[in-house]
Amino acid sequence: MRLVLRQATRGSSVLMQRNHLLTRNKSLTNKILVRSASVLPDNDSLSETNQMLRETVAAFAENELAPNAGKVDKECKFPMEMVAKMGELGLMGLDIPTELGGAGLDYTAYAIAMEEVSRGCATAGVIMSAHNSLYLGPLKGFANDEQAEKYIKPFVTGEKIGCFALSEPGNGSDAGAASTVAVDAGDHWVLNGTKAWITNSYEASASIVFATTDKAKKHKGISAFIVPMPTEGLTLGKKEDKLGIRGSSTAYLIFEDCKIPKENLLGETGFGFKIAMKTLDAGRIGIAGQGIGIAQASLDCAIAYADDRKAFGAPISKMQAIQFKLADMGMQIECARLLMWRAARMKDAGMNYTKEAAMAKLAGSEAATFCAHQAIQILGGMGYVSDMPAERHYRDARITEIYEGTSEIQRLVIAGQLLKEYRS
Repeated sequence: MRLVLRQATRGSSVLMQRNHLLTRNKSLTNKILVRSASVLPDNDSLSETNQMLRETVAAFAENELAPNAGKVDKECKFPMEMVAKMGELGLMGLDIPTELGGAGLDYTAYAIAMEEVSRGCATAGVIMSAHNSLYLGPLKGFANDEQAEKYIKPFVTGEKIGCFALSEPGNGSDAGAASTVAVDAGDHWVLNGTKAWITNSYEASASIVFATTDKAKKHKGISAFIVPMPTEGLTLGKKEDKLGIRGSSTAYLIFEDCKIPKENLLGETGFGFKIAMKTLDAGRIGIAGQGIGIAQASLDCAIAYADDRKAFGAPISKMQAIQFKLADMGMQIECARLLMWRAARMKDAGMNYTKEAAMAKLAGSEAATFCAHQAIQILGGMGYVSDMPAERHYRDARITEIYEGTSEIQRLVIAGQLLKEYRS
């Protein structure tokens, strides 16, 4: 009996210590949320408009996104309210011209907003990215006036979102090997095939779909189509149960004799591969922003914890080993951020930015995984439990090195561009 009581007392003491620790860390979590470490006032390298945007979106992320990010992750629920508020701020059509209802800002503004939104909630970041750069992006570049009126204007307020269907179960990084086919049936097209890993699939009201219209021409025989959703002949596969960004829906799009109006061809026949590559170049800047946002959130969390956690009579932030980790995290974030801004500005200037976008995406995504890993090391055991956001950042970071071109593909793109520059 005494042994049982002693064990019970010991267990109660341990439980009390853990509850005290969790209470302290809930307070610490609130401290993390109100930090604006990534917002640099009077930053000379940003325009006044973009600095104001950065501060506004950072405040929105801290007040609206970050406090709900953990719940979104645990419930795997699409954050409809978040998306609606993002729409109210103009974030769901940032670089779309004002005459089409968009905010009319530049791509640098989009990159900045992507970082701050993702710093608050990576799920919200990927929803915003897939909608802005992958759905609206190709429409902005190639849609005719009628298509723009129908498929851009209603999609910039957050009430409707779109998706982008390029990947297939068998092609992955080989974007030119599309097995989905589109057959010209006179007054309409008929689509058959399957698209995989489609972000926003369950909530989308339209999708940009890539299909082969002439197999003999290989990648030059791919065309792009605007497919309204839902539509007859298109079904959705199951929602994928993912490691991270769990609030966004990811599923297969399955086309079985799906009829698409002739006027829903985007651009010209055979332009699909060109449209896809241009879209991915721009999209990589957005994913760089997402990675940097996750990395910054990891650093914010690590510094707040290191200042609060005491060991050997002092905050662990005074320990050289911890300071080295923080220094490496900060350096990777700043390097990636500057690469992202450079790529975005080159796009805004109408320059070729393929290499720079790949560099930004590679640096941003690797900064995300590195910083998320280091944050968990700094937090120790508390980094491994869901009471702190560090473990969620770690899971969310991993996908940034995979989608919109793996890190390996980015290195191939960068090397190819470098060799071309030296040989020209």
